[in-house]
Amino acid sequence: MKTEQHILACIDGSAVTKSVCDYAAWYASRLGLPVGLLHVSDVPASTRRDLSGAIGINSREFLLEELTELDEKRAKVVNSYTNALTQDAKSYLQSSFKEVDVHIYQRRGKLLPAIEHFKEENRAIVMGRRGEDHKNSRINIGSQIETVARASSIPVLICSEEFEAPKSYMVAFDGSKTAIKATHMVAKSELLRGLKGYIVMVGNDKEAAKKSLADAVEHLTSAGFEVEAHHLPELDAVDGLLSFQIDNDVDIIVVGAYGHSKLQRLFLGSTTTEIIASTVSPVILVR
Repeated sequence: MKTEQHILACIDGSAVTKSVCDYAAWYASRLGLPVGLLHVSDVPASTRRDLSGAIGINSREFLLEELTELDEKRAKVVNSYTNALTQDAKSYLQSSFKEVDVHIYQRRGKLLPAIEHFKEENRAIVMGRRGEDHKNSRINIGSQIETVARASSIPVLICSEEFEAPKSYMVAFDGSKTAIKATHMVAKSELLRGLKGYIVMVGNDKEAAKKSLADAVEHLTSAGFEVEAHHLPELDAVDGLLSFQIDNDVDIIVVGAYGHSKLQRLFLGSTTTEIIASTVSPVILVR
């Protein structure tokens, strides 16, 4: 029996939750799939500890009973919040995107294991660029994004601002395996079909990279996509890509995610992270 797939929207109740819902519904409607609303609650561990050396046995048992009651109350509050958040998000999607089915998933623990629990059902993942722990930061991309993107073999869409249906996209291309995979993902999916497309390479003058760029354009064109190739002379990849995006009013960026290991990134930096942190436009990561 074939497993039904969905677009998994990771919501946390932060300011980006509405944007995550909207882009997940857009993604789902383009592919004819339902949205899976996922909220993961990480209930803090009990603060109880053995106090027998400081107080009497009767007092200790009384305090442990109170701590147990506090744990139970905390769990009930978390459950109530999770239920309210997911139901509100579902009601919003059903009123705004009537053609999209919505399912609710509630898990406890950490985000990545919760996502991997639905591995067979996940067609793509949608996350907010700034989670609740970074809501006042314009440059922090959120602590979970790199962890999820590095572990995921499917596209991860990162968004933050108010939803606008994309009319154009740009593939950030450098000739790497992840960049080539990104173009192949675009070619075999209905997500971006019919949108104006650009493939942009910055500062790589090697013949192999130029040929790879031409091959990528041919691959997309043969699949029926309207796409233009641009090779920019700028030395800084992020500045060149984002300048092109602004100049050409590109709505969404597709980028190969984290081509280097975490250790290499300490010395080389991460173009992926810089792009996500430097644009308010949605970014699709392909690992």
